[in-house]
Amino acid sequence: MLPWELLATAAAPEGDTLRLFRRGEEYSIRLSDGNELMNSRLGGSEEALATLAFEKLGGRSAPSVLIGGLGMGFTLRAAQSVAPSAARLIVSEIVPELAEWARREMASVFKDCLADPRVEIRLGDVGAEIRAAEGAFDAILLDVDNGPDGLTRSGNDSLYSEAGLSAARRALTKGGVLAVWSAHPDDAFSRRLSRGGFEAHAHMVRAGRTKRGSRHTVWIARRAGA
Repeated sequence: MLPWELLATAAAPEGDTLRLFRRGEEYSIRLSDGNELMNSRLGGSEEALATLAFEKLGGRSAPSVLIGGLGMGFTLRAAQSVAPSAARLIVSEIVPELAEWARREMASVFKDCLADPRVEIRLGDVGAEIRAAEGAFDAILLDVDNGPDGLTRSGNDSLYSEAGLSAARRALTKGGVLAVWSAHPDDAFSRRLSRGGFEAHAHMVRAGRTKRGSRHTVWIARRAGA
């Protein structure tokens, strides 16, 4: 078996280090403790984050969509495949090097998806982007951590708190959709979504693109009261 090759490192918020590895045509991004955050072979659940959200939007002709976290681009590319030509796909990424890796080290993964005129990359905190908006987005897709527990960045906890969900609700249009990815189910978060004015459903989806592999959780939460 081919050995893993370290291609690049980046400083993550709060002092951790992200490491990009390659083995043949497979890529892996890990924390310095070895915990794998994403793998180029396993993007099925991240893709479902986008496709399930667009299904819930119900065919809006020019949706404005905020994607929290570029990662390996699974959610972005899935959104591109189903979004109409007039859509705006805004990707908020807090680690600038990830956007650079997409164009260099992982160019074979991203191909030309960042050249899509519908796509805009904004470097910064997606939480700040949400708090600054009011009725600006038809959908907000969040894949910035391993779930509503701030594994990679404790500051991400605020996205999933009652205050964070209230900010997300304000940032959405009427009937807008908040979609959240998680490596595991979380009943407490489901309850917070309901209390926060969302009609939410937790979907269990496979990590891979087949019926094999671990299951992840994707919440699709529609802004209630529309």
